[in-house]
Amino acid sequence: QVRLVASGGGSAHSGGSLRLSCAASKYPSSRYCVGWFRQAPGKEREGVATIDNEGRIIYADSVKGRFTISKDNAEDTVYLQMNALKSEDTATYYCVARFGTTFACRANAVDFTNWGQGTQVTVSS
Repeated sequence: QVRLVASGGGSAHSGGSLRLSCAASKYPSSRYCVGWFRQAPGKEREGVATIDNEGRIIYADSVKGRFTISKDNAEDTVYLQMNALKSEDTATYYCVARFGTTFACRANAVDFTNWGQGTQVTVSS
C-alpha cells in the first residue's frame, strides 16, 4: 500500500478556483495510473480525472474544459486545478493510484488499490 495524502480543499464561490494536491509516500513503480474521484452526499461516486505515467489524461464530461490534472514526477505528486467551479462540484474529493498495471488508465473505482483520505470542496453560489 502506498500512502496518499490529499490537500487543498476548501470553499469557493461559483466561478472560483481551487487546487488539490495528492502527495504519495513513494511511487513503487514507474508505471502508474493516478487520479481523482469525488462523492457528494446522496450521490454516487464519480471519477473526475486520471493521468498515467505516459501523460495520457481522461476527464469526466462534467469537468472537461474546467479542471486540469497534472503530475510532478520528481515529487510523486498529482494535482487537480479546478477552475470555473460550480455548486455541483461540491463533494469530497479522493485521490487514487495504482501501480505496475498495464490496462487503460480509466476512472474505474475497483481498479484502484490506493486511496487518499479525502478533502472537502464546497462551492457556494
